[in-house]
Amino acid sequence: MDAAFSKFFDSIGSFFGGGDQIPWCDRDIIAGCEREVAEAGKDGSDEQKNESIMRLSWALVHSRQPEDVQRGIAMLDASLVNSSSPLQQREKLYLLAVGHYRSGNYSRSRQLLEQCLEIAPDWRQALVLKKTVEDRIAKDGVIGIGITATAVGLIAGGIAAALARKK
Repeated sequence: MDAAFSKFFDSIGSFFGGGDQIPWCDRDIIAGCEREVAEAGKDGSDEQKNESIMRLSWALVHSRQPEDVQRGIAMLDASLVNSSSPLQQREKLYLLAVGHYRSGNYSRSRQLLEQCLEIAPDWRQALVLKKTVEDRIAKDGVIGIGITATAVGLIAGGIAAALARKK
């Protein structure tokens, strides 16, 4: 019986908490990636520099800090037009989708994932994130409907109480 209660409360917690499987990135990893980009800019090839920038972008969009996520989104947006191969474009679109998901912009994240899946329709990572995004959109809708219904109920109850007092 305790296991059933535990499972029930875990499902409630994941409903309100999100419960996605996207990894987080710490500040020290971001700092290391920033140093790597700086070093590659000084004496590295263009390929090394681009790879370093992609690692930094990955770290930024996986950060817990909203300003890092926004910085990662800006970097990826700026570099998207310079994508020379479909694989690079797919990777950048996916990372942009992660960044927008982390920022709470779920509809933009879904649009980017759909573009990503046009390039690679069977890419499991993008499919999993798209399902996570769609689940989050549905949960937000359910929560929004619940809040609206509660507000309407409170207003109706207040009106009914006011009318009852008048009589």
